[in-house]
Amino acid sequence: MSERSPAPGGLALVEALVNTLDLESGTDTLDTADGRARLGITEAELSPARALRESLRASLLAHAGYPPHREVIPLSDLLAQAPLYVAVDPADGSAALTPADPAPLLSRIAAAVAMALVEGTWTRLKACEADTCHWAYYDRSPAGRGRWCSMQVCGARQKMRRYRAKER
Repeated sequence: MSERSPAPGGLALVEALVNTLDLESGTDTLDTADGRARLGITEAELSPARALRESLRASLLAHAGYPPHREVIPLSDLLAQAPLYVAVDPADGSAALTPADPAPLLSRIAAAVAMALVEGTWTRLKACEADTCHWAYYDRSPAGRGRWCSMQVCGARQKMRRYRAKER
């Protein structure tokens, strides 16, 4: 949906997961083997991956100032199931939050969210305000007040709706 560049660092994984579902067309790339392979999940992991995706979407909508799109499992409840630890590099002393088990998608997402919190980038990942979209995007605007994944598509549609309503 978006012409924006991917989110930085581990947030690109979060963005990729949320954007596996195109709400407008109903297409879900998790339905395909290739789509699952891109995220490193199996067909057996579909249900938890979808629950995680929708909890993430609700959080990204909250970052943009909007209520959840539907009832979801709270993201904190899901992330609590993925233990992280602080890994310290003996060579340079740098530290990073790392999943105890890096294989599960939930663990990789938890590490990405934790690092984004530390880096101060978590709240810049948002979901488009358009009800038919809710595509994830990274808000690089100076004030951090972006509202749509694309000004050319969702932004233009919303502005046209407002214009037509005003003309009535």
